[in-house]
Amino acid sequence: MAHPLRGRDFRLLFAARVLSMTGDAAVPAALALAVLRATGSTSALALVLGCAMAPRLLLLPIGGAVADRFNTRAVALTTDLAGAAAQLFAALELLGGEPRLWHLAAAQVIGGAASAFQMPTISPLITGTVEPSGLHRANSLIGAANGATRLAGPAVAGTFVLTVGPGWTFLLDSASFAASAALLAMTRVRNVPVPRRPLRADLAEGWSEVRSRDWYWTSLIAHGIWNGASAVLLTLGPAIAVERLGGEGTWIATVQTGAAGLLAGALIAGRVRPHRPVLVANAGLATLALPLALLAVTAPAPLVVASYGLAMSGLGVLNPTWETVVQKSIPPHALARVTSYDWLLSLAAAPLGYALAPWAASEWGASTPLLTAALLVAAACLGTTAIPGVRHLTTHAPAKPLQPTA
Repeated sequence: MAHPLRGRDFRLLFAARVLSMTGDAAVPAALALAVLRATGSTSALALVLGCAMAPRLLLLPIGGAVADRFNTRAVALTTDLAGAAAQLFAALELLGGEPRLWHLAAAQVIGGAASAFQMPTISPLITGTVEPSGLHRANSLIGAANGATRLAGPAVAGTFVLTVGPGWTFLLDSASFAASAALLAMTRVRNVPVPRRPLRADLAEGWSEVRSRDWYWTSLIAHGIWNGASAVLLTLGPAIAVERLGGEGTWIATVQTGAAGLLAGALIAGRVRPHRPVLVANAGLATLALPLALLAVTAPAPLVVASYGLAMSGLGVLNPTWETVVQKSIPPHALARVTSYDWLLSLAAAPLGYALAPWAASEWGASTPLLTAALLVAAACLGTTAIPGVRHLTTHAPAKPLQPTA
């Protein structure tokens, strides 16, 4: 089996993804500091973050339909250019010295909308540049790159913010999007023609591919609960770390250990291929219950830090394993639409976690939402092991895809 990086087109795609992920990993920290510097308001920060999340969630299904119906590479290239323009606008606003909140919010709206069309293209781009025998290794490489950039991104952002200002981080992200577009322009991607039909019919077909597989839709529920529980941890964890576990350094160590765990999990996934991939990967996600429960009882800082690294290693294993199973099980002509629903259902619970966690903590204390999230994520992820499709889906006999419909 040839290594995916030996292929010219996957090398170009991989380089494009690394560039794009590097810029994206640095932006969240820089954005938070930029908005807080400009306004001093956490409410303003929540507004700006919401301006990116709302169009992303609303437009994801349409983005999947567009990516399936039109040339996937062209869609991805266009979204990269839109992302470059949005981040350049934000960079110029910040470098000007007096950023206006609504300008930053508008840039996030554009960037969020572009990502809704870009995210569903990732799987079709991989399957269009890699042979089926190399999919798992290709997904593991992308996962490892994601972990590495998430490990380095906050450090890059912190360096820029403390030296030349947060605007340069956005300039870096804009340049990374532009470079990614240039690499995609040179990449050859196999495309599967899709009959032209009403948008509603395309969306309905994509959803039917999801709901016809019990292993798929039940796992998506578990993944959504995982993201909601993760949002609870990321909302309440910093305050607990600062007030009870030794200060800001504890939380920084927690986040960095999590990024290292994500990278380690992706590297492990590249070496180990479980016989029942979805069952093992979903069970690994249940480890997020550990840091949630340990934070709830204010366990010693080293235990919290280590448990979060373990939980994120579970996510690192899941991502490439899940992507490979989906790519081999879903008909190529519907892959972008299916992955758009995947992203939508997986991410939709995160805003709920961000919103409910502070309210629940103010009413009953931080331990209640943390323990509730721990129980939910353990029950949901381990509960999928009872689903016949999850138990019977194996590496050598993936779920049989549905036949294309006219």
